[in-house]
Amino acid sequence: MFEIKDKDIIDQLLDEVEYGTLALCVDNKPYALPTNFVKHGDFIYFHGSKKGKKVDIMLNNSFASFSVVQDYSIIQSYFSSTEALACPATQFFKSVSIDGEVSFVNSYDEKVLALSSLMKKLQPENGYKPLEDKVYEKMINATLIYKLEIKTLKAKVKFGQHLNKTRFEMILKHLEKRGEEKDNLTIKMMKEFRNEVYI
Repeated sequence: MFEIKDKDIIDQLLDEVEYGTLALCVDNKPYALPTNFVKHGDFIYFHGSKKGKKVDIMLNNSFASFSVVQDYSIIQSYFSSTEALACPATQFFKSVSIDGEVSFVNSYDEKVLALSSLMKKLQPENGYKPLEDKVYEKMINATLIYKLEIKTLKAKVKFGQHLNKTRFEMILKHLEKRGEEKDNLTIKMMKEFRNEVYI
């Protein structure tokens, strides 16, 4: 009931979130790497040093998972229950989990595309020379660009859409009373994703 398949919502989430966690594994030893990223087409692009633990792992095992989370309000247990139980406590969120294979980008033009896309995401106001400029050539050649080909993707949103009307409205009232910026965004998302069958 939390899974979504709307490509526009998923792409918007991947455009908004700056960091995710890339999960690698070799010899049954997991390694999780927090990293910024950009989605372009069917790939998630990353950049970094040409040497290091992640490179060694990817050379041995190209399979990887990647996840991002956009967090919203913490929902205290008493926001939706009057029984003094801890169980109803939760947090609302949007998330994307991706499985695929990692490969290294060797094409200079594709490196420029990846870095240009990342700059557009992180600095949309521009204010820099285009990455095609010759001034970047040495730096781009010295930078490792790698990409995760998206094989499977699963996205979820949790905004109380599974709750009955009474509990849903209790949460709304508590969030409105607390009134923090994140609470106001959460209220907006709750109303947007509310499944009419529960109203």
